[in-house]
Amino acid sequence: MSDRGIPDGFAVVRTIGPFSAETLPKGLLAEHRLKPDRWGRISLHEGEVRLVMDDGSGTVTHLAAPATAMILPEVPHHVEFDDDFLLEIAFLTRAEGQD
Repeated sequence: MSDRGIPDGFAVVRTIGPFSAETLPKGLLAEHRLKPDRWGRISLHEGEVRLVMDDGSGTVTHLAAPATAMILPEVPHHVEFDDDFLLEIAFLTRAEGQD
């Protein structure tokens, strides 16, 4: 993993945020998925959130700052929270020459 928290073999193509409970796009609270060639990395800087996988597995990842979580391509998921937080989301792709 790089010193910026990027997994080896990946490159950031876009970052969004930071978001709080008031500014988080509503679409992230509903089921959505990443493109086939994109991974997501949530970086939670303050507070707590839940990353819920909507793929039938029942997986819920509780994140408490400071924390990061990776989201796989095409896996349906959404975010839940009870109190304020601060997070950013980076979208990653495999770096050139990586399989």
